[in-house]
Parts: sequence; C-alpha cells; structure tokens
Amino acid sequence: MKTVEIKNYGGPEVLQLTEAVTPSITDPSQVLVKVRATSVNPLDYQVRRGDYPAVFDLPVITGHDIAGEVIATGEAVKKWQPGDKVYYSPRFGSSGSYAEYHLTDESSLSRMPENLSYEEAAAIPLIGGTVWEMLVVRAKLKKGDTILIPGGAGGVGTLAIQVAKSLGAFVYTTGQSVLHDQLRDLGADVVVDHHNKNYMEEILAHTKGKGVDVIIDTIGGSMLSDGPLVLANYGRIVTLVDIAQPQNLIHAWERNATYHFVFTRQSRDELHHITELIEAGHIKPVIDSVYPIEAIRDAHHRMEDSKRERPLFGKIVLSL
Repeated sequence: MKTVEIKNYGGPEVLQLTEAVTPSITDPSQVLVKVRATSVNPLDYQVRRGDYPAVFDLPVITGHDIAGEVIATGEAVKKWQPGDKVYYSPRFGSSGSYAEYHLTDESSLSRMPENLSYEEAAAIPLIGGTVWEMLVVRAKLKKGDTILIPGGAGGVGTLAIQVAKSLGAFVYTTGQSVLHDQLRDLGADVVVDHHNKNYMEEILAHTKGKGVDVIIDTIGGSMLSDGPLVLANYGRIVTLVDIAQPQNLIHAWERNATYHFVFTRQSRDELHHITELIEAGHIKPVIDSVYPIEAIRDAHHRMEDSKRERPLFGKIVLSL
C-alpha cells in the first residue's frame, strides 16, 4: 500500500512517500479500513518534528483523521461490515492515517454522516471530538452564554463557532478582515481584525465592561495571563495549547476564573454528537484546500507557512 513515512524528525522534507505491506487483521475485534481521505492537523507536524519521541518509535506514520470504508472485519465484530462508510481519529501513539489502509479496533469507528463526501468527512474527527470536549464537557456552554474564540479561521475555530451557535451562545472571534464575511457566515456575531485593533478592548466595549463567559484558547502565547482581562466573573477558559512560557494568573484570581486544559483526544461518543449536528444541517466542515497524498509536503508547508499569500481558512484535506 502507499503510505507516508517519517524516518527522521524534521521539516516537511522528511515526509517520504513509500510502499508498505497492507496490514492484516490479527485480533477478532479489529477492522481494516480503506482510507479515502485524511487531513493535516498541528498534531501531525508536531509528531513530524519530534515533539513526542517517547510516544512514537521511528519510522512513524502520522495523521489523525480518517474517512473511508470498511474492507474487512474480525470475527468478533458485529456492528460493522465491509462497505460501511466510517470516519474516526486513530488513537494517539498508534499508526496514523497517512496510508491507503488503516487497521484499528472497532471501538474507534463512527458512522460517517450521510450528507458528507469523504473529503468533507476527513476534516472532522480530531477537531470534532476536541471542540465538543472543550465547549460542552469542560466549558459547559449553554444558551445565552457569551464566548470568545480567538483565531476563528483555523480548523478548531471554524468548527467551534458553529457548535457554539448551535448551543445558543453569542460568539466573538478574531480574524483578518478579508475573512470577516466568511466568519459571520459560520455564525460569528462579532468579528474583530486583531491585526488592526486591540480585540480585547473591542470586546470589553461591546460587553460594556462585563467580558465574556467562556474563552476557547487555540493560540497560546500569553492567553492564560491576558484572557481574564476580557472574562466575566466566574468565567471559564479552556485551552488545548501547550504552556510554553510562565503565566501570571493574577487577573484570573480577580475574576474567580476556572481553567480547563484539554489534550486533543479521540472519543467516539463525542463524535456521535457532532455527527448529529452535521446531519441536521447545524454545522458543516470547512475545507481550506485539498491535496493529493503525493503532495503531502506542500500540504504541510501550507499549514505552517506564516507568510502565505491566501490566509488559511478551515482544514487542509488529503485525498487518496
């Protein structure tokens, strides 16, 4: 089978298109899936550059989204059969999705939404479970709450805006001015160009100094220190970003704030909720671009390039 292997950690140039033996079912609960599409996530390039050497042994196949069809099942598998369309995220630390076939336990699988193509479905699994975990499980976002989603144009951001609106929240986000119409189309109520304005001052003015109930942090930096400046009393901050520098939580203390830390994880139950929202028409995948798997290096370059001519909006998808 065709696959993308990492034999040495580094930049996109270490992604090598190779041929490998197609995996075979060795456990009665396993399922073999033909991968039709996958996507690029920050977690992929973190693995590629060597951020998790204790978790992965070289050579490694990364990739954390799969949309495809069941090819074969173990004898104990009753729910799935060949031909079923599925989507899911490979378990962190296992062989990834940058391959024509993927072997997994049946517990990983979710039924693919009927109204999506493989490319659209591949944009959802990892961020779907993450967004549900952040907004619903941790922040307990509810109707009438206000939420700030900085960097709304990213993969997590574009989905978080839609889920927040489906829950009845009032959504603030940031993004380049060229993307404002698209962000509003997703459901954002107020969009601030953070390149030209102080978005925290803008939000404080809009909320008459009260601040927002929830902040979803996907950008890191000093957000844990500065976020409470625009947080309402007893507000919640949920972050999925590594804490790379010391943070001053004095403003959080003043607001009686609560912090939640989420490491991107995979949950079939959480993906089930996302599937329902997709099929009901409340949310949709947002695709920035689609590359063939042969152009995997170009896809990684687009994800990481800070000087890209066209701003990133949504997920980068790979077709197989």
